[in-house]
Amino acid sequence: MPDPNGHPSPTGPYLAAGPRTGLRRFTDADAAEFTARARESRTLHHPWLFPPERAAAYAAYTETLARDPAREGFLVCERGEGGGPGEGGADGAIAGFININNIVLGGFRCGALGYGAFAHAAGRGLMGDALGLVMGLAFGPLGLHRLEANIQPGNAASIALVRRAGFRLEGFSPDFLHIDGAWRDHERWAITAPAAEAA
Repeated sequence: MPDPNGHPSPTGPYLAAGPRTGLRRFTDADAAEFTARARESRTLHHPWLFPPERAAAYAAYTETLARDPAREGFLVCERGEGGGPGEGGADGAIAGFININNIVLGGFRCGALGYGAFAHAAGRGLMGDALGLVMGLAFGPLGLHRLEANIQPGNAASIALVRRAGFRLEGFSPDFLHIDGAWRDHERWAITAPAAEAA
């Protein structure tokens, strides 16, 4: 993506990029890869999250992300030595996703995170890298002051992810979200912009 002066972007096709991951928007062309990865990751994700596994569900999901001003959606893509899709190994492969939901501006300037790694990328540190990129966008161009992550207490991997990123545990909410047919308890984790800069 060129910058406003027509120069190539240092992040290539990505909104933000680090050495190992890049963030970009969901597109229709990603449906087959995303849904295949979601199906492969069913065991990893259950009972925490249920990303779309079929093309129609993916289309509805991405349309909601694109149209809702209170949501920002990002695909997490692997970056290889080439620095852009198709330039080396698994470069450009979808590793997961991170969304900022329920964005409220004004005096609150807060959003709630939703995310998931796909099975082939789990445990490799890619989501930690990508979360740092999302925080940079959230506390930079998006103008947010606070990010929240509401996590079921048994989801140790998710808690470890946000703890490493500098989020603090703020409380416990019983029967907080309806997931997989029941109201689930959640821990409330959050980070604010000054804390993010120090992390």
